[in-house]
Formats: sequence, structure tokens, C-alpha cells
Amino acid sequence: MANKAGRVAGKQALITGAAGGLGEAMAWMLAREGAKVAVTDVNQKGVAALADAINAEVPGAAFAFQHDVTDEADWASVIDGAVAAMGGLSILVNNAGIAGDLQFVETDTLENWRRVQAVNIESIMLGCKHAMPHLRASAPSSIINISSVAGLAAAPGMGAYNATKAAVWMYTKTIALEAAKGDWNVRCNSVHPVFIKTPILDPFIAMAGGDEAKAHERLSRGIPMKRIGEPDDVAYCVLYLAADESKFVTGSEFKIDGGMLAQ
Repeated sequence: MANKAGRVAGKQALITGAAGGLGEAMAWMLAREGAKVAVTDVNQKGVAALADAINAEVPGAAFAFQHDVTDEADWASVIDGAVAAMGGLSILVNNAGIAGDLQFVETDTLENWRRVQAVNIESIMLGCKHAMPHLRASAPSSIINISSVAGLAAAPGMGAYNATKAAVWMYTKTIALEAAKGDWNVRCNSVHPVFIKTPILDPFIAMAGGDEAKAHERLSRGIPMKRIGEPDDVAYCVLYLAADESKFVTGSEFKIDGGMLAQ
């Protein structure tokens, strides 16, 4: 289905983990639909290159910030910089995340557990905390937290990842209710992709001996649509949630899983 041009015209979005994968796809989608985008990542060169590429197509649309999402002071600084650059903040996409080391309970380490927790859930708390005053000032606004089907269905060896993505799901609902009951006009929803063609699949490719096609085939076996997803499959959902089209949608979870959890 063709896009309607300018679905997020006049809005200002901050997207974490935007140097590649889902974050990059979201940034392009929102910029092409009229939003200004602040793209952030620990990979400064990556987001700088992305912002340059977006600005070459949509002049003045993108701004890049180096950003450690586990650092509270960094959150405050990046949000202040993004608000100053874009003239406000009406969309927050908490996309940064890691799989961590895939470990069983007897081999997992506290270091791995805490690292996954810090990136996948603590960063979302910090983002919501520091962005909320600006989101309220720019309302109607939207927070989109990227979770995973792994937050709704568990798998062996993925304890840290499952736990954090489930936490994102519930935390999203808490923020949605606080905002709704406070009449802040800020929506908050979570997005739950299945396997998507991004670097987060690298551990599965490694387990398949580096054979990407074999890894993708194995991962798609439990998906009724018999394929893994593309980054734009997620970006289109984010676009809907970022736009005022979703003005009566909050506290909900959106599964982008090819029907996997319908079984």
C-alpha cells in the first residue's frame, strides 16, 4: 500500500540505536514522511553517515548524536541537544538493544545479565524519564518502545534477553497509563518483531557456521509466513504509531512476527 506523503510532517523524532538495522530504517521512514529526526548511537561515525545521507535527500531533516543509552547524563545531554536542533520533541523511539551472550542458566554471568539489562530496559526508563517533559510540551506525542516476540514467548538460552524484552512490554503499559491518567496527550506502545534481517541475528549466523541463508532458513521454520522480516516491516509500524493516525492507541503491543504467536 502506498504511503500518504507527510504522515509525520512537523514532528520531531529521537531514535536510539540508529546507526544500522531497525533504527536506520525507522529514521529514513520518518524523515521521508516529513519528520525531523535525531539519530543516536554509540557508533558516532555510523549515525553521522546516516544523517548525512538523509540530509542529502531531505535537506535539514537529520541530526546525529553520539549516545550511550546506559548513561543518564548522556540521555539528558542528548535530549537537550536534539530539542535545540529540532525545535522540540514529539516522538521517542527507544530502539537500542542487544542480544548479549546467549547462555543457559548454568553458564550465564552476572556481567552479561547486567549488560543486557542496562541496554535493553534501563535505557528505556532513562529515555522516558528525560524525554517526557519535552513530549508533553510538544503533544500530541508518541513513545515507541522496541521490544521483541522474545518478550512474549520464551526460549532456552535467552534468559537475559527474554527478561528484558518482557520488562519493556510491561513498562510500556505503565507509562501509557500514567500519561493517559495525567491527560498528557502522550501515547506509549511497544513493538514486538520476530527475526528481522539486522545484525542482531549475527549470533545465529555464527551458530550456522557463518552460513546466512542456512541461519535464516532455520529461524523461519516456526513462522507461518515462512520468512524472516525486513527492517521496513518494523519501520512501517513505527510510522503508524508515530503519526496522529494512532491518536487513540496506547498501552498496546504490536507483533510483527509473520503469524508466529498466532499458533
